[in-house]
Formats: sequence, structure tokens, C-alpha cells
Amino acid sequence: MRILILGAGKMGAFFVDLLSFDHETAVYDIQARKLRFMYNTLRFTSLDEIDDFKPELVINAVTLKHTLQVFSEVMPHLPADCILSDIASVKTGLQEFYEQTGMRYVSTHPMFGPTFANLGKLSTENAIIISEGDFMGRIFFKDLYARLGLNVFEYTFEEHDRTVAYSLAIPFVSTFVFAAVMKHQDAPGTTFKRHMKIAKGVLGEDDTLLREILFNPRTGPQVAKIRTELKELLEIIDQKDEAAFDQYLKKIRENIN
Repeated sequence: MRILILGAGKMGAFFVDLLSFDHETAVYDIQARKLRFMYNTLRFTSLDEIDDFKPELVINAVTLKHTLQVFSEVMPHLPADCILSDIASVKTGLQEFYEQTGMRYVSTHPMFGPTFANLGKLSTENAIIISEGDFMGRIFFKDLYARLGLNVFEYTFEEHDRTVAYSLAIPFVSTFVFAAVMKHQDAPGTTFKRHMKIAKGVLGEDDTLLREILFNPRTGPQVAKIRTELKELLEIIDQKDEAAFDQYLKKIRENIN
């Protein structure tokens, strides 16, 4: 298959490495410097180069705020039967865009970042494939992610964004708060070191990715739940209410079990 990857960032490079030995691939980026270390693939810096390549599948791996813009710029250079695809962490507006184009499409979300995940061992990582869209496109990504050992789930566009708001925004915000109030420890305990490791991993992610997750329209209500829980916990601490604390521990233990 002829596959065009849009964007030569971390995820773009990941897909080039993943696909270039089994497919004819090309990567497009207007910044030529980013293409210097792309091997075994065609490297495009001009939209006109896409015309001759005639991709059968396009994987849009640019940052979320540029996803729709880049699609719009590239589409006039694509064959009518080309499948559009994205790996965006937030899907707001994408379904409407795809349906307006009249082209085949598939939308997925690898739930890991190259900075934080062990790309040599992805069996503990997940990927989401959006259930709307082209059947053959979904089959392609389902097989691809399965070969990586990823756990694959199918959600609708709406279910995906609700899941991301819960499963990523809450841990990210909790980590931000920990990092914001922490002080250097000469002799850190085990729990502190574990939290520090998580914080360094999260904050090692690309700022754009973190912003995409936090600015998801569904994130606000999830973060508000943290504020509610902190208020309740602070009241228990201020009042040194042992009975209320026991009930609080019971509640949160039931949540994690």
C-alpha cells in the first residue's frame, strides 16, 4: 500500500519506522530539517510531490491544532479513493469534517506517547479505533496495532473523547498538582519516588500533547471532580474527623478495587 504520513514529529517518525518496510511510504513536512533522519521512505516538502505519489492511505500525525488545516491543504492532491486517517488525541470536530469531505476515513488513537512508553514492549498499552468510518481502514489499523501487541478497543467519536477526558486528564492534572507543590527531598521515600517517576514521565511528553488533553471540551467537568474531592478531604483533615476519614478511605479503596 502507498501510505503518506503527514508530519515528521515523534509520532510521524514512529509510523514511518513501523510501516516503511512493509509498504511504500512517504512523509510530508514543510520543515525540511525534520526529515533529515527519516530513512527508507520518500521525503516530501512540497504538496506537488504528493500528486505523483498517489497515496492510498494518509495518516495525519501533525499536532491537533493543525490537523484540519493540513488535511484541507493536502486533500486537493489526493486520489478520490484515498482513505484519510488521523491519530488525534481529541476528536472534536473530526467526524463532521470527514463527513463533509465525502472521502473514506478512519480515526484511531494510540494511547501512548513515544516519550513515555516502551516502544519495544507495548503489550500493556492500548489503542482506540473509532467505530465510525471505513471498514477496510479499521481492519488495517486493527491488524497493525494487534501486531504491536496493543490492546485494541472500539469506541464512537463521542465515547472516545469522554474516555480521554477521564483516563488522561485526571492523571495529568493530579501529576501537575504534585509537581507544582513538591520540594526537593534529600532522602525521598518510596511513594515520593514513584510519584516523581510518573511526574517526570508525564512532563517529558510534548507540550502540545498535554495541551490537547487538557483543552478537550470534556476535561473541565472531570477536573472539577478533583476540586470537589480535595475540598471534602481538606475538611476531614482540618477537623481531624477520624470516622469521616475511615469512610473516605473505604470509598476510595472500593473505587480502585
